[in-house]
Formats: sequence, C-alpha cells, structure tokens
Amino acid sequence: MPEHRPRTETVPRARLRRPGDALPKAPIGTVPILWHHADAGAPAPRVDPVSVLDEMARLGYEGTQLDGGLPDGAELRTTLAARGLRLAEVYAALPASPAGLGADALADGRERLRLLLEGDGDVLCVALDGSPDRDARAGRADTAGTPRLTDAAWLELTGLLHTLADDTIAAGRRLAFHPHAGTYVETPAEVERLVAATDPARVGICLDVGHYIVGGGDPLAALEWLGERVTHVHLKDVDPDVQARLSEGALAGLGEAVDQRIFTELGAGSLDLLGVLRVLAGRGYEGWLMVEQDSSWSPPSEAAAIGRRVLGHALAAVGAEVSASQL
Repeated sequence: MPEHRPRTETVPRARLRRPGDALPKAPIGTVPILWHHADAGAPAPRVDPVSVLDEMARLGYEGTQLDGGLPDGAELRTTLAARGLRLAEVYAALPASPAGLGADALADGRERLRLLLEGDGDVLCVALDGSPDRDARAGRADTAGTPRLTDAAWLELTGLLHTLADDTIAAGRRLAFHPHAGTYVETPAEVERLVAATDPARVGICLDVGHYIVGGGDPLAALEWLGERVTHVHLKDVDPDVQARLSEGALAGLGEAVDQRIFTELGAGSLDLLGVLRVLAGRGYEGWLMVEQDSSWSPPSEAAAIGRRVLGHALAAVGAEVSASQL
C-alpha cells in the first residue's frame, strides 16, 4: 500500500458555488466507489485512495464518504483538511438474513461510528448489507416469492437502529438509514415500515434517489412524504433501459445491473434532478448532497466531473426559479 503523506498545500479546485444557487447551505460530496468498481470477472483497479481525494478536490467536491485504505484518526483529518475536504459520512452495512441481523451487527455499526468520530465526520449512514437472495430480486422485490424480514427481524432491526442512533447522538453526530436495492429494505413498502417503526428524532433517512427508483418508488413523492425525516441525500441517476431489464428478470441481479451501468451520470438517466432539488429547496434542506455513481463507461474522474457540473447547473436553475418567484 502506498505511503500517505499529508500535503502542505491545498489542491487547486473548481469554484462551482455561485451566488443565487439553490441550497447554499447544503454541502456537496461524492462517493469513492466510482474509482474502485470492478466488473464481474475483472481485477479490481489499483487506485490510491489519497489520489482519489485529490481528484474530488480538483473537481469541486467538498466532502467524501470514508474510503478503504485511507489513514484514520488525526492523519485522516490532516489528509482531508489539506485538500479542503470533510468526512461527510461513514457507511455501515449490517449483515442480515430474513431471520434477523448477524451476530456482529451492533459491533460492526459501533466500529464504523468510531471511525466517523476519529475522522471528525458528520453522518453515520447505515444500511443492511446485500445478500444473494435479495440481489437476485432487485428491481422486482415487490413481487411474490421475494425473501423478506420476519416480524421478529424487523423488531431486532429497529431496536438496533435505536441503540446505534443513541450512541451516535450522544457523540454529537447524526445517523441516517439508507434503503438499498438488493437488501431487505428496498421497496417503498419496506421503507414505510421502517419509518413507521423508528423514532424520527433518532433515526433519519438517507434517501438514495437512484436506489429508490430501482426499488419501484418515486423519489419526489418520497421527499414530500418523508419531509424533515430525510437528513442525508445520495444523488444517483438511473439508466431506464437497464432498469427495465433488471425489473423484467433479464439480468441476474443488482450486481449484473451495476456492471451494465444501471447507475449513470447525473442528467443521463430517468431521475428528475430539478424536481428533487426543488423539493429540497422548498424545505430549506441543509444536509449533504452526495453525488454517487457505482460504475461508469467513462474514466471515473470524467464521470465525477459530469456529475458535479450537472448538479451545479441544476442548483443554479432552481435558484433562479426561486428568485423569480419572489419578485
């Protein structure tokens, strides 16, 4: 593994925030998975995670999800600060089966919280880990025969989320649960059950608009319905042709769909990005906007640049609409 040396100067970066943009208090980050995706049967790309941070800063992002291979503690804080970046989130994928959570689920969540705190990060983003049975039903998980959590498993999940949320709040941070395709909380009905069963003062929702589309939902309707419950947002666009093949069962599951680039650059898929931003602007959202793309046909930095600039254009357009409405 390459040695990580803190930089002594800040990486030159794009200045993409403009007066009048919508959501001026919502920081914009991205997720490093784009640089690390390996198609099935292909070797994983060898990418230095610190070099990925350099690219994020250069492209105008303000924060990142924790990347494997980065230093932790004070060295991580120094590495991020030298690039003008913040640790937006640490992702915690908890093992689960229809019968309940894995024995190490709470310990795994607490370890991820430790990394968040040591890196002076903002959000513990919690999801259930993917499983082969639900991966195979991704995009059509609302149909008969789909494996689902038992009532006992739901009780266990909500209890663990409350416990982990209490730990997170006590440490001065926020927890947001991320519904995710290929897991046991994917469909709008499953999201509704989780929201109804958890305390809104303790468990926020990370709405990943791309995964919500794949799960059969409408992100705009979800944002209106969930309101202030959405405390963290992943912005991810969806290729409708690949989504249709996944929903029809023509693909083996979410993994194959990702290899087929179901998640595409912002502006290139079916996501109503302007609509999403209008709803968020209407409620004065101040949480993170995390641009995420699991894989790309283009070089990763090119795709990440497209995402940031499309988002910048959309924020300017919605800001102009808001200004015009106030005349």
